Amino acid sequence: MEALLTPSRAQLEDKAPCNIGVSPVGSAGNQAGRPFDYRSGQALSYDIDRQGKLLNVPLLDIASYAEPERVRKMFGSIARRYDLANHVLSCGADFYWRKRAADIVAGWRPSSVMDLATGTGDLALTMQRRMPNVEILGADFSEEMLAIAKHKGLRRVMTADAMKLPLADGSFDCVTIAFGLRNLPDWKGALGEMRRVIKPGGHLLILEFSLPRLPMLRAGYRFYLHRCLPIVGSFLTKQKSAYNYLGDSIEQFPSGDAMLRLMESTGFANAVAEPLTAGIVTIYTGQRV
Repeated sequence: MEALLTPSRAQLEDKAPCNIGVSPVGSAGNQAGRPFDYRSGQALSYDIDRQGKLLNVPLLDIASYAEPERVRKMFGSIARRYDLANHVLSCGADFYWRKRAADIVAGWRPSSVMDLATGTGDLALTMQRRMPNVEILGADFSEEMLAIAKHKGLRRVMTADAMKLPLADGSFDCVTIAFGLRNLPDWKGALGEMRRVIKPGGHLLILEFSLPRLPMLRAGYRFYLHRCLPIVGSFLTKQKSAYNYLGDSIEQFPSGDAMLRLMESTGFANAVAEPLTAGIVTIYTGQRV
């Protein structure tokens, strides 16, 4: 049996999965440098092998939360105050993220765009204003969200399951999805379905949450995700469980190089990642081959 070593803080911070963080001095009453669960504040037992890999630290299981009908109901329940919560929880940075995404799409000069998992339509509306002559469709499986998007001025909406789109092959020059891929039950399958409805040579843009690369920022952001965000989100929407799910889903979603490899494995070339706001979100782009 391989001997176990005392881990360094850097090892813990780099290797810790999901909701696991490293406690600073005095944090949550835990001994400094020990991994702990941000949501409960409790210290966790661990082992670490000679390669610096954490052993016997529990991973989150969000599979039950990502079940499609549960996600549909969850978003329907927060639809009325969804926009306000997004603006407050991002401190207004979400306006910049969507503007940057719309600028990238405009640079491709598409004539048709589908914004998948459009929600209340914020990205689709940003693109509609940026490219007024382009056909833009907002698709989502939440009718409550789509009703708000239409009320806000989105011209075309469609109720649709992202895993099985009621559309012909090669229907759009571009597909975008903002903060939605993470909520789907099969990321690779969803990317394959997006590829199917994009014309050959067309483009995909994914705007999604990620974790900062710098250890200090990552630790602080994880604390915010699991301890602060659920409280503020609950106050704004009266649905704390939705914001517990948000932090957990961000932790388990592939980001950076892992997402680029996933895109390439599903038929997208020239995949590029552009981190924004210190890496708390990332824009991924690729071209259908």
